[in-house]
Amino acid sequence: MMSKLTISRKTLKRVIGSSTMSAAVLTLCASSVLAQGANAPLNIPENPVIFGKNDPNVRRATAIINGEIVTGTDVEHRLALIISANGNKIDAEEKERLRMQVLRNLIDETLQIQEAKASDVPAEDAQVEATYERVATQNFGQSPEAMAKYLERVGSSPASLKRQIRGELAWQNLLRRNVQPFVNVSEGEVQERLQRLQAEKGTEEYRIGEIFLAATDVNQAQIFANAEKIVEQLKEGGSFVAYARQYSQASTAAVGGDLGWIRLAQLPTELATAASSMAPGQLAGPVAIPGGFSILYLIDKRQVLTADPRDALLSLKQISIDFPKGTTNDQATKVAANFATMVKAIKGCGDAETQASKIGATVVANDQIKARDLPGALQETLLNLPVGQTTPPFGSIEEGVRVLMLCGRDDPQVANGPNFDEMMAQIEDDRVNKRAQTYLRDLRRDAVIEYN
Repeated sequence: MMSKLTISRKTLKRVIGSSTMSAAVLTLCASSVLAQGANAPLNIPENPVIFGKNDPNVRRATAIINGEIVTGTDVEHRLALIISANGNKIDAEEKERLRMQVLRNLIDETLQIQEAKASDVPAEDAQVEATYERVATQNFGQSPEAMAKYLERVGSSPASLKRQIRGELAWQNLLRRNVQPFVNVSEGEVQERLQRLQAEKGTEEYRIGEIFLAATDVNQAQIFANAEKIVEQLKEGGSFVAYARQYSQASTAAVGGDLGWIRLAQLPTELATAASSMAPGQLAGPVAIPGGFSILYLIDKRQVLTADPRDALLSLKQISIDFPKGTTNDQATKVAANFATMVKAIKGCGDAETQASKIGATVVANDQIKARDLPGALQETLLNLPVGQTTPPFGSIEEGVRVLMLCGRDDPQVANGPNFDEMMAQIEDDRVNKRAQTYLRDLRRDAVIEYN
């Protein structure tokens, strides 16, 4: 539901002075000796004895983070957004786990807003309102007022969505101020990456979504069971992007788990093996990897620097006929047979309207359809179809019967790949995201949190 908030080189060209750099960012720039000290191994016995009782059924719904309260209402309103995005297909047990994840996310969000304010780069009210209006228009196709009514109807509120927007904008402001100026990418690195890309022309690239759940030897079985339940929810129609944003512990959680276009060699062996046999739209996992488990979703795949036929722009005419209410299967079969005979008599797209009028069929034309936007079965059929020919009839009694006639096709140009500036932006963004993860860990470690 949220718009994708990204950091690009264009928006980060202006380097701001570091005189007010926060203590958390100083940690980013510390020496390797200090880093080793901060991540020293813990002295945990192999068979610990637990003193006292921890009741897993006792769930604390609210928290005070550095003096700022996150209420139960905040949690429920944010949870309602996620449930709505998943078509309300979340059972009670899953909802309880999701509720605790939402609380953790709200704690992180609060820390980000607080740090931005302390660093004198808060998200201004005007920024938040402008983004809220853009989300309403782009994601909902309606006015902010209409979206507010929708949010209240599903059990959330405009304030909840605006707070999420404020958190993401505040985090962007912080990264611009305290992280990005210290990320350097040399021209040599960019040129080397571009040359490597040219050398890989024709090899396959995959656009993959990932949900990563960290696990240790102690909680491995529990995390695996949680991952399996997430997979079940996704197979039942849950939104991968929504689950990635709320559950994934990878840095890509903020963008719905999207890893972007990558080659399998860039993935851990376990993930590469799983992805190699996947088709677009498929899920895989949970896959055990060092440090936890991953759930993969193959968004798409293509060949590097090679034109993808699915990007062809098609000029189509849809010829269709509806069945009257109460039409039986036998009646529909006869009408469909007459329709198929009529379709065979059409002599090119210029003759479609004339022939269609003879049996009361309707014709709708569209000259701007990308092949990849069509269902998979129709993609393959149309890409192998001569101009002036039609697909086999398809449809149902409820929707009628129809064919698509190919009237023209503009094939895509061979992809040139990213230019110098785009490649530099990709490398910069990757490094900023890695440092941002460390920054947030520092904020969590130094936070004072009280649970109610």
